[in-house]
Amino acid sequence: MPGDFKRIPCPQETFQPQLYCKSSTKKQLLQENGKRADNRSLDEIRPIFLKAGVVSQARGSAYIEACNTKVICAVYGPHEVQRREGFSMQGSLRCEFKYATFSCPGRRQHQTDSEEKQMGLVIAQALQPAICLHKFPKSQLDIFVTVLQNDGSAFAAALTCASVAVADAGIEMYDVVIGCSLRQAGETTSVLDPTITEDFYSRSVDGDASNHGSVTAAYLPSLNQLSAIQQTGEIEPEVAAKCLQKCIEGSVRIFPVVSQCLIKATKRKAQKSQQTAKKDDV
Repeated sequence: MPGDFKRIPCPQETFQPQLYCKSSTKKQLLQENGKRADNRSLDEIRPIFLKAGVVSQARGSAYIEACNTKVICAVYGPHEVQRREGFSMQGSLRCEFKYATFSCPGRRQHQTDSEEKQMGLVIAQALQPAICLHKFPKSQLDIFVTVLQNDGSAFAAALTCASVAVADAGIEMYDVVIGCSLRQAGETTSVLDPTITEDFYSRSVDGDASNHGSVTAAYLPSLNQLSAIQQTGEIEPEVAAKCLQKCIEGSVRIFPVVSQCLIKATKRKAQKSQQTAKKDDV
């Protein structure tokens, strides 16, 4: 049987060599001075860079960067839904979430896997309460989220980025959606905005098998409501309630960054419209 000579002779999956290097010391979540590995306190979030209108072909777009976590989002539509879709006077959302093949320590596949499909559904569900869907009946809004680099809390960054992109598209909204993640490592240790190393902190290091997991909350700051909650691991109800409260506090601190980003984007669009009007008059 003849072989496929045009196929590139290389492995389908690649991994970073650091994954196979054995560490001589156990990784600790906190240093001796009580700080994290990047010298942040437990309740401190990373500096955030956020910009709207970065994709010229899209109706709305946004880019968010929290140190080494980088996410970009583009919004298209609203457009008419296909005939096979059910009739509805409410607009619909479709979100496609994708990790870039080079975004994670292990190479991601080009095709969307089950984890990415689930994240796309959660993002759409989190944005629905914040968008005036009745303003575009029988239409669909397409949201495409791509994680360029994942250094922890990528899903929370995707929630914020998607919300800013929808607002940049001129879609009427009740409020913006802000995502914030927290890593619970034991009953008393809560790490806000964890990195990818902190997010996969082993529960066997301290010997405590209870209250270990991650919580991501989608918060509407102006309405003071939660639109989505995602939890992994095992966390007791009392501890989970405290985790949600800390996620809300983190979202409130991110809200001014989102507001300033949208204000700057609106001013840029206004200046561009004025320049276009002057050229037309000439």
